[in-house]
Amino acid sequence: MDMQELTVTPRDGKGKQAAKRLRRSGRIPAVLYGGKAPQDISIDPKAVLKMIHGHEGSTQLLSLKFDGAAASGTMAIIRDMQFDPVSEDLLHVDLQEVSADRAINVRVAVHPVGEAVGVRDTKGILNLVLHELDISCLPTNIPQRIDADVSELAIGDVLAVRDLTPPPGVRILNDPGQAVATVSPPMAEEEVAPAAAAATVAATPEPEVLTERKPKEEAAPAAEEGKKPAAKK
Repeated sequence: MDMQELTVTPRDGKGKQAAKRLRRSGRIPAVLYGGKAPQDISIDPKAVLKMIHGHEGSTQLLSLKFDGAAASGTMAIIRDMQFDPVSEDLLHVDLQEVSADRAINVRVAVHPVGEAVGVRDTKGILNLVLHELDISCLPTNIPQRIDADVSELAIGDVLAVRDLTPPPGVRILNDPGQAVATVSPPMAEEEVAPAAAAATVAATPEPEVLTERKPKEEAAPAAEEGKKPAAKK
């Protein structure tokens, strides 16, 4: 994995008000873990977003340069990012310092490769069940992604974790039997619609039959005939 340089600045202020002032200045709060004690720092959110663009789902390896320092040298990975639920602005980042000679556990994206035979020949639907993998490797060996060859999948077939081939020096931590991708029949989704329509028809109440009015209307003259004329005084 290529290392990208990120400039960080130590920060003193803590709390919501300090974080708001920092964000108004165009930077965001961050914390660097992994050393003797957590370090409070600030970073440029635009620089972080630029680094992760196009690499969603994969752990990024960074070379940290402290503002004012002559050179960089601290390696770190992005452990967590917090976004505003409304504006989707990046609000906070957690970084973890790593060592080049010590394996770490990270997550990387799964990338399907090839066209499944069940999709090409029988119009099946490819379903990517697992989008990320948990792996263990040295920081410098973190892959951008792990390819999943789906070309041999027919309808009903399942590609499992055990079928993947990780890069050298990378160990997959997921259950070997866990499904990565499947191919479902082309009509599987369409058959749901008629079933739902039938259920709707069955649930519709029968219209009310208004056949009782006619006997009631006919009974009215009969009632009139049964009346006796009032006696004349």
